[in-house]
Amino acid sequence: MTKSETNSRMVLVDDHPLMRDGLSMRIKAQPCWEVCGMAATEDEGFDVIIEQCPDLALVDISLGTGNGIELIKRVRSRNSSVKFLAISAFKESLYAERAMRAGALGYLNKQETNEKLIEAIRTVLKGERFLSETLQARLIASALGNTSVEQEPTERLSDREKEIFRLIGDGLTTGAIADKLFLSTHTIDTHREHLKRKLNVDTAAELSRMAFHAMINNA
Repeated sequence: MTKSETNSRMVLVDDHPLMRDGLSMRIKAQPCWEVCGMAATEDEGFDVIIEQCPDLALVDISLGTGNGIELIKRVRSRNSSVKFLAISAFKESLYAERAMRAGALGYLNKQETNEKLIEAIRTVLKGERFLSETLQARLIASALGNTSVEQEPTERLSDREKEIFRLIGDGLTTGAIADKLFLSTHTIDTHREHLKRKLNVDTAAELSRMAFHAMINNA
């Protein structure tokens, strides 16, 4: 037990109750670790984190309302002392680098073992980065301006475009996406056109197929 772990307080932000409860049980099983708050949406997470000012917040990238990357940005603009560990059901190629740029110190896939979760938490509590070797290499290459490193097509998308791309992959219609994100259908249609251009597809059907397969391959 290191000094940075002593009496560490954590907030869990995930829109799946079973996942929150499971994470809470695993964290509470460790000596001197406490879960001081839980939330399901971006706004709830922001309020709880600001109120509790935990040592660490575990934040799911994909939330029922809002998203974890924007939550990390919002909190860090108010309180830069909170450390963040991003968690996700998606492979790191889709969101990890953006989570790190937003202010997370680590990124962990939800399918990892309990031992890997504890390792990630301990690493981030110490103020150190928890990254896979692949992501470390990509970040270093990016920092050095190495354009020879192959870029995933989705890396050309903005955070909002990635969010809409994910929802298209989930099978949501333009109207459903607009309602979920509190945007107009015109705005969603505009984002769809941007997605088609950036991903080099011609039709809405092609975009939907690409989004669906991306979600399957990154699940």
